[in-house]
Amino acid sequence: MATHEVTNQPPPRVDVDELALNTPLVEGVRRHDAGWSLDHLHQVGRLVGSGGFQEDAAAAHRHPPVLRTHDRWGRRVDEVGYHPAYHRIIGDALAHGAHTAAWADPRPGASVARAATFMMFAQVEPGHACPVSMTHAAVPSLELSPALAEVWLPRTLSRDYDPRLGAGKTSAVFGMAMTEKQGGSDVRANTTRAVDAGDGTHRLTGHKWFCSAPMSDAFLVLAQADEGLTCFLVPRVLEDGTRNTFRIQRLKDKLGNRSNASAEIELEGTVGHLVGEPGRGVRSIIEMVARTRLDCVLGSAAGMRQSVAEALWHARHRSAFGAALVDQPAMTAVLADLALESEAATATALMLARAHDDDHDDEDDVALRRLATAVAKYWVCKRGPGHAYEAMECLGGNGYVEEFPLAMRYREQPVMAIWEGSGNVIALDVLRTLAREPRALKAFEAEVGLARGGHPLLDEHLRRSGELAAQVAAAPPAEAAGRARELVAALALALQASLLVRFAPDPVADAFVASRLGPAGDHLYGVLPRRTDTAAILRRH
Repeated sequence: MATHEVTNQPPPRVDVDELALNTPLVEGVRRHDAGWSLDHLHQVGRLVGSGGFQEDAAAAHRHPPVLRTHDRWGRRVDEVGYHPAYHRIIGDALAHGAHTAAWADPRPGASVARAATFMMFAQVEPGHACPVSMTHAAVPSLELSPALAEVWLPRTLSRDYDPRLGAGKTSAVFGMAMTEKQGGSDVRANTTRAVDAGDGTHRLTGHKWFCSAPMSDAFLVLAQADEGLTCFLVPRVLEDGTRNTFRIQRLKDKLGNRSNASAEIELEGTVGHLVGEPGRGVRSIIEMVARTRLDCVLGSAAGMRQSVAEALWHARHRSAFGAALVDQPAMTAVLADLALESEAATATALMLARAHDDDHDDEDDVALRRLATAVAKYWVCKRGPGHAYEAMECLGGNGYVEEFPLAMRYREQPVMAIWEGSGNVIALDVLRTLAREPRALKAFEAEVGLARGGHPLLDEHLRRSGELAAQVAAAPPAEAAGRARELVAALALALQASLLVRFAPDPVADAFVASRLGPAGDHLYGVLPRRTDTAAILRRH
């Protein structure tokens, strides 16, 4: 028997164009020479904003992957089963070029168009973005070995998706297996051995503590050869159609990223193909790591966008105490502050994507993107979890319920800060870059210096950041390491503020600079300077 009528609950946020509702993303795509892709990006925006896609995203997380080690006759198969929704999602992402479109059709803005595609898919369903990112990032490593590239690049660039493990496939998805129990991020401590088989391949024996997307067609793996740490391509299926030895011991029971499988694996006489030069394994994967770190920034920015979109939708469609939530000053300030963080992350992500295009390849461009990507990876990804929590709170009790997407997002955001180098690893990597490549800091300072004179607080921050960089560079190693996070945070805020001062409307730039660089800033969201034009900020979302 009905006891009441449901009122004052927001309608479902479905059948929207996620691009059209995201003004900072549209402007960034145009600004960074990818306006030619907008028609396609609107198609993606409507797809991921559809009710069907959102239902698939929810199903993929409700039904996580399941490991099947043996078939019913006792034969080892080492397969992971996914819900059909997951396959539909990753199939759509590949069909729209979220993986390798920028490699397949390189031109000015290609990496920006690919980044925007990737971000919109990851905004709604983040788990599939892991193998999509690794497939994108594997291309530079494959190009180091022409014979491998001839076989694998056409499959990697394909927009087809075939989830089967089998021979004769025309497409491929890549994973990676780098870290081991005893070393973690210290991959030089790896003990997996690679022995030359005398037939142009090696045989790998050892373990990997984290293997991402274990049902991928091939993996980049680090192992110790006679010459030292070396990179290998390990296919799941050999050329004769038999399975390579790739024993999946168990799947990780993770906090988030539930739709994507992460595994512990054992290799025993496993066939591997040399990638790059023997003993130069780190160099062989360095560009891959840079690309996946960029995708961590893209993924965190995508998560921030989802958080803002869901919080604003709720606040615009729900009233309390006689007014819409979005119009109540305390809530308005929180929403506007969340929107500022999201816009800064988006601006940073797209600037970095443009820096990775083929026409940005001189020494200064390369040095800038190497430093700026690490700086952004540290800062944007660390800002993600707190941002997701604050947005979740905007929905009240609904935000804490699994039927709404922000509970998933809250669990998801930390992985971007951990994967491809957690905070200390990234901060120390920035110090190494500054020490080895003086050109990198000069290029970075030139980039942020383009906004000099645009806001006095930014000018003062740039001055202090330059002094801090000089102090850290002159400090003993232990002292420098202790101040690494301080320096990286200062550089990150300099980059974000400079981009908004140059390109965002004054209400956005002024509020961001004052709240992040000024004396009135606060550690929690919702504390903005007086007379902030919150309405102008929120109209962009």
